[in-house]
This record gives sequence, C-alpha cells and structure tokens, in this order.
Amino acid sequence: MSLHAQQFFTEHLALPFANSAVIGNTYYATPLPNSPLRLRIDFSRTIVANEYGGLRLAVIHPDKGELDAVALTFAEHGTFAHRDAARNTQPGQMSYGTIRVFEDRPDWVPWQGAHVAKLRAAIEQYTAVWFPGAWKTEPPARSRSRTARSVPTAPASSPATRTR
Repeated sequence: MSLHAQQFFTEHLALPFANSAVIGNTYYATPLPNSPLRLRIDFSRTIVANEYGGLRLAVIHPDKGELDAVALTFAEHGTFAHRDAARNTQPGQMSYGTIRVFEDRPDWVPWQGAHVAKLRAAIEQYTAVWFPGAWKTEPPARSRSRTARSVPTAPASSPATRTR
C-alpha cells in the first residue's frame, strides 16, 4: 500500500521547508530553526478502507503534544476536480475528491494528475499563522528571452565645452 508520499510532499506539493523528512506516509518539518514547534502532515482517511479525502496538518510541541490541527479536503480545494469531471463523478458520490490505494497495484500513483495550487496555498496560509516567515517563496523566474542592457553613460565633458 503506497501513497508515494515522498514524491507527493517534496516534488508535487514542493513544500519549502529545508529541515523536513517523510516517514511512511507522513511529512514532518521544523519550519523555524530553534523553535520547539513541528509541523506534521498526514493523508486523512475516510471511512472507506485505503481511501483518503485530504490532508491533516498539525502543529506539534515536544512537551505539550498537538497544539492545533486542521483538515484540508481534496474536494474543497479542487485537487481532483478535472479527474472527477472526466469521470462524471459528482459531489456526494463515492470516490468524489478522494484517492484510493490498491494493494494489488503497488506501482500506481493514486494522486497522479492532482492539481495542488489551492491546496498548497492553504498549507502556506496555515503555516504562516504558526510559523511566520518560515515559508520560503521564490521570486517568479524571469523569462529567458530577456537580457540585460547596458545603460549608456553620459559623455565625459571636455574643458572646452564647459560653461561657467
């Protein structure tokens, strides 16, 4: 039973925390250096075996345990809207906005084709509350067709052209 969690969290979601690890199907991070707070992200189960309906984010303190948690559903964030529309799956129907893991298909990636922009934005918003300044966003890449231009300099004035 594989969710291919390592690829999902580090490549597909591209979470920016340098001090992080994926263990099993769970992502762990220390978003702020020298902070006791940790971030844990799990796939949240539904009532159906081997089916997941979203992600569960939790802030953990080593001494006090779980301080806060939030569930982010795939359906609310449109993660599988294109897939479900292609399958004509409607809200309220079985498997709408969920992923399933099949034990007999270990190489199948259940979240393939997921659109994670809204889900990633929700993770960014949540972590900004608990870990201000920890979310490292890259500035937009500049187009490769743009090149730097040299700025012309003013000609040096000669003593003959100076006015007093």
